[in-house]
Amino acid sequence: MSEMICVGAIAGAYGVRGEVRIKSFCAVPEDIETYSPLVSEDGSRQFALALLRPIKNGFAARVADVSSKEEADALRGTELFTDRARLPSLPDDEFYHADLIGLAVHDTGGALLGIVKTVQNHGADDLLELQLAGSSATILLPFTKAAVPTVDLAAGRIVADPPLGILPDPDKG
Repeated sequence: MSEMICVGAIAGAYGVRGEVRIKSFCAVPEDIETYSPLVSEDGSRQFALALLRPIKNGFAARVADVSSKEEADALRGTELFTDRARLPSLPDDEFYHADLIGLAVHDTGGALLGIVKTVQNHGADDLLELQLAGSSATILLPFTKAAVPTVDLAAGRIVADPPLGILPDPDKG
């Protein structure tokens, strides 16, 4: 498991005075500020973050040492990470996305379906994007108890029971 967890991203400048737009990936979006200072993915930059106000799809925030629109725009797309030890422990049926990425997904009969490539959320439940075994194709698997009855982080595997129609039909060429 990764020691660093992505808790948000800088979406670009907000205004002309160096404020940035922050997208929070925390269950309680405002909690991102409590993990400050945050670091870039490679750990080369540190960001002291202060949320100013909620805005559409995130927050306006101030980052120390960023004082112009150009400096704020240069940070667009920067993912913000914190050490796993600073995050709250989760109940047994909840997972950090970073822990799911890369896990092998097997069907209820034990056959390998694929590997978790990403975890997405488009407003409803989370979706696991699976890179199908032996293929370059991907599918989106609902991350629900019915479709994913077992997640075993210790064994590094997920057991899935995909709904009908999710997997490609092997009879169609």
